[in-house]
Amino acid sequence: MFELLSNCNLCPRKCGIDRHKQTGFCNCSDKILINTYHLHRWEEPIISGKNGSGTIFFSGCNLQCMFCQNFKISQYRHGDFYEITELSDIMLELQNKKAHNINLVTSTQFTLQIKEAIITAKSKGLEIPIVWNSNGYEEVETLKILDGLINIYLPDFKYFDSGMSLKYSGAADYTEKAKGAIREMFRQVGNIKLKNNIALKGLLIRLLVLPENINGIENILKWIFENIGNKVFISLMGQYYPSHKANLFPEINRSITKEEYKFAREQMEKYGFENGFVQEIGSSSDYTPDFRR
Repeated sequence: MFELLSNCNLCPRKCGIDRHKQTGFCNCSDKILINTYHLHRWEEPIISGKNGSGTIFFSGCNLQCMFCQNFKISQYRHGDFYEITELSDIMLELQNKKAHNINLVTSTQFTLQIKEAIITAKSKGLEIPIVWNSNGYEEVETLKILDGLINIYLPDFKYFDSGMSLKYSGAADYTEKAKGAIREMFRQVGNIKLKNNIALKGLLIRLLVLPENINGIENILKWIFENIGNKVFISLMGQYYPSHKANLFPEINRSITKEEYKFAREQMEKYGFENGFVQEIGSSSDYTPDFRR
């Protein structure tokens, strides 16, 4: 399995480099790089619940979002290296702390190592659901490697227009890749299944509302309705605040307005989405963890 890292094409960047010797677009080698892990209480209620989500923040990323709120780890790769056995031990430690799930954040670049860590942790008693918390920029063939191991998929759907995804995230093919990835995720886990208001399995799609409707939110929701259905859970996020390099783009160098968020909610209602979450809008960094240098 790890020979795939010798010619890495795990994500849509398809760098084709030998990650045992160098790094690709994600700036990651074959070593697992983690910034922090803890009980996280700021995810959606069905993910965080009362006890918190056992969240592991991986460093590196296959996107370069100009407004990234996690840029310290996605772009600057702050963190420490871990072995596969150490990652599996982290999962068990979080379970012992009564986490509702293991939440793998921006983990695509370490898919192969994470698969082995999950298998190892399960052999040692890991029982809680595994969450794949993704930017949506995925290869279907890579997601198939995880089939049967991931219980909950939590992808972003960032853009519908390739010009916007190229300008703000450096990925002209983002929309088509996200469509394929979300279809595959839904094939694997279906709609959300709950027990005591905690997600056990299923797909929850995140839509971060951006200024000036850069997302093309109406087109995203229309596509989800036509291809996944309106029973899927949607998280309509109003917490955008300008971060990282957003100051280079005046149109996104501000928080969203009440009118912009209202428009997004109206589009959800138009297509009959009733499952999921909305927020009070506001510019706040409270939701962003204090990442370590």
